[in-house]
Amino acid sequence: MQIIDKIYIDGAFVTPHGDEMFDLFNPATEQVIGQVRLADAQDARDAIAAAKRAFPAFSRTSQRARVELLKRMHAAVLAKEDELYEAITEEYGAPVSRGRWMARHASNVLIDAANVLEAYTFKRRVGGAEVVMQPMGVAGLITPWNSDAGFICGKLAAAVAAGCTAVIKPSEMSAMQTRIVTEALHAADVPPGVFNIVTGRGDVVGTEITTHPDVNKVSFTGSTAVGKTILRVAADTLKRVTLELGGKSPVVVLDDADFDQAVPLALDAGFMNSGQACIAGTRILVPQHRLAEFEARVRDIVARTQAGDPRDPQTTVGPMVSQKQWERVQRYIRIGIDEGARLIAGGEGRPEGLDAGWFVRPTVFSDVTNDMTIAREEIFGPVLSIITYRDEEEAIAIANDTRYGLQAYVLSADVRRAHAVASRIEAGRVLVNTLAHDPAAPFGGLKQSGIGREYGVYGLEAFLETKAVLNVPA
Repeated sequence: MQIIDKIYIDGAFVTPHGDEMFDLFNPATEQVIGQVRLADAQDARDAIAAAKRAFPAFSRTSQRARVELLKRMHAAVLAKEDELYEAITEEYGAPVSRGRWMARHASNVLIDAANVLEAYTFKRRVGGAEVVMQPMGVAGLITPWNSDAGFICGKLAAAVAAGCTAVIKPSEMSAMQTRIVTEALHAADVPPGVFNIVTGRGDVVGTEITTHPDVNKVSFTGSTAVGKTILRVAADTLKRVTLELGGKSPVVVLDDADFDQAVPLALDAGFMNSGQACIAGTRILVPQHRLAEFEARVRDIVARTQAGDPRDPQTTVGPMVSQKQWERVQRYIRIGIDEGARLIAGGEGRPEGLDAGWFVRPTVFSDVTNDMTIAREEIFGPVLSIITYRDEEEAIAIANDTRYGLQAYVLSADVRRAHAVASRIEAGRVLVNTLAHDPAAPFGGLKQSGIGREYGVYGLEAFLETKAVLNVPA
């Protein structure tokens, strides 16, 4: 059993001032596999002070020096890929293919940021002014449990590229991943205070970060409810805020779609990361006249979709991260049944043959209307809703009838038609006939899915302020 009793402040591993011990679980077995000692508000203040001390010197480092730093960070995290994969599997339960992608993604975001920084122009002429892009200051980075290592590295990469220093509050449920990433970043010879990692509770460490006057920028990924709280408290000091929040992403299957390709894509979009993804395509919009055909293919594929041991290469849906999350998903399945949706695959309880672990049966409802609870609220589990439409206009209207706007998918045999539909969907990203991730493309939400963008140039500029320097006319 692992005991993680150090946090990282000012270039050193230190014992937290906080003394609460938090249990870590293997979600596939429900067994305790470790404990982490949680930081408290004093630890957060110490980390913020270290980042503030480091900022003046780091903000003046050259573009080339920061590119080389990001490359060292990339190499160090990449060297830990196998160890990180093991931790992702053990404490999060990601299936093999997803876990490998997550472990590699943590290093990829660092080299992606280095490449963006290398080509970025910090000074430019606009009219008679010289416009200079300058780092914001100390950044507070708050990350979730569904891709802990990737979010730590991705947010930190953008902050470092901009010349900001950072205080990171990762999820306490992902402490094993955090430890590995911290050790890797320490080995990359990052100047002391440039990054600090304090694992603690959101209402303690997170609150200190989001309210502290010496934090200039907050980047948060998590629930919409918490994001709203952060936005409110950050207003007191006018912090710059990036929020990547919840989603209820539509998958618009147009009537000309080839179901041999569209149905597997739609299910993969919904079941990705075991359904624990803000971008999961949980509302599948299908033409009414092709519903029976679509349902038949869904039943066939879901019957062959394995939920279970994440180490089995045949598994595509792993466990929910916690008992609380498992119970939440079960509650939504019951709500779907009670509201009159028709269950065509899955249902309540664990998959057949499993009597332990927080596993959910991959579940698909049909006869769902867009006003049902399961079509309105983010479930964060492998539970999908099929909603029918009469024509393209109604499909677009249903897709946009949500308080969220993070990601959407359009599936069609006609790419030009698909792009025309995509242009009318209210979402920060729309994927046409693909589930690919482009690290250069901006990522973020409209409406209650968030504020601001991450990745690429847009993610870098989220940590920069714009200054105009004007000369007195001759």
